[in-house]
Amino acid sequence: LFPGRWIFPPLGDFITFPPENFLIGLSFYLYSNTPPVWDHTSVTGALTPWDERSETEQTIALEVLLHGPLARSALARRLGLSPASLTRLVGPLVADGLLEETSDYGTSPSGRPTRPLQVVAAAGYFLGVRLTPDAAHAVITNFRAEILSSARTPLPATDPDTVVSTIADLVERLRAEQGVVPNRVGVSIGGLVEAHTTIRSATFFGWHNPVDLAALVRKATGIPTVLDNDVMALTRAQSWFGHGRGIDRFAVVTLGIGVGLGIVMHGELVESSDTGLGLAGHFPLDPAGPLCPAGHQGCAQAMLTDEAVAARTSVALRRPVTYDEALDLAGHGQPAAKAVVDQAGRALGRLVAAIANLTTCHLMLVTGEGARLAEAASQALHDQITVDRNPAAAPIRILTPHLTADDWAQGPAVLAIQTLVRPLGT
Repeated sequence: LFPGRWIFPPLGDFITFPPENFLIGLSFYLYSNTPPVWDHTSVTGALTPWDERSETEQTIALEVLLHGPLARSALARRLGLSPASLTRLVGPLVADGLLEETSDYGTSPSGRPTRPLQVVAAAGYFLGVRLTPDAAHAVITNFRAEILSSARTPLPATDPDTVVSTIADLVERLRAEQGVVPNRVGVSIGGLVEAHTTIRSATFFGWHNPVDLAALVRKATGIPTVLDNDVMALTRAQSWFGHGRGIDRFAVVTLGIGVGLGIVMHGELVESSDTGLGLAGHFPLDPAGPLCPAGHQGCAQAMLTDEAVAARTSVALRRPVTYDEALDLAGHGQPAAKAVVDQAGRALGRLVAAIANLTTCHLMLVTGEGARLAEAASQALHDQITVDRNPAAAPIRILTPHLTADDWAQGPAVLAIQTLVRPLGT
């Protein structure tokens, strides 16, 4: 039912200047089925109704979690089981509090009323924490990833001891507020994460040496902990429970202080050991564009970040201008601001078209603090997509959801759920 996970290099793995190497590299790897990079052998925690279930029972429950509520007839068809077999297998799952019937009635193919199955929300609790250099934002969710409550606290410093102490305080606050013990904790950060346990580097935190953050948080909280890059965690949540639920392939592009990219192919998140290096941020978009701090001309970092747009507008107007002000001025027709914003819009269109051309993803979620660019420069964005796409290619659907701090913190909570229902390495 669930073949080996498909692991791909991220789009930046082969990016050099010129970009032809990127095309060669991605075409070589795009459909290779390589071993997964997750390591969950050390992740155990408080027992839930999920534990000690047979593989077949867990497969049934996972199908309901990902696609439910599901009528028994639909569930049997999806899994290739006879109605009698499904009834025999579902019975213990309902009795043990992992699955339940919804209060809404449906109609079976025979015309009889039926009550769809769903995962019991209280079958487990998971806590997600998203770290930024100035704050930690946490949510606690139930087994269906529904957010029960959230909390935010400033980070007085970014050293590991302060970060761990802040996370522990948030865990205790939400645990006391909800009166439950989380089964697992997930933490996300803008950095390079190794084996979902160690931060290899996090530039914005000043961490340039490995930090075994998962072990430190587990020691401080007593709860098994896993780590993720923040864009990867957000993409997980969108794939399982958000705008990408049930969609075979899609991409998430985040704009803000940097440019992030998450890709789902064949229903699986694309991961590699390079995830978190920000490689997509240096994808070349405009050979005549400005330089980024690394010296790349016209790359995504130089064209699309808040700082880049604000800086170019400030130079043009000979005064300091913020990112939002630049977009506002462009919207009101100020010539210099409009030129800068339209140039950024064309660059975003080129990036979106490149992702679609190389991955055949037809859904793009553009989000993050700087996602307003997709709306402010909508015409320029779509014009560039038209130039860069084959006219016969399927249209690209671009969504610009306003994802909140809660949504970002839900990402590592979803990773925590995944470590229970699909142990890393399976």
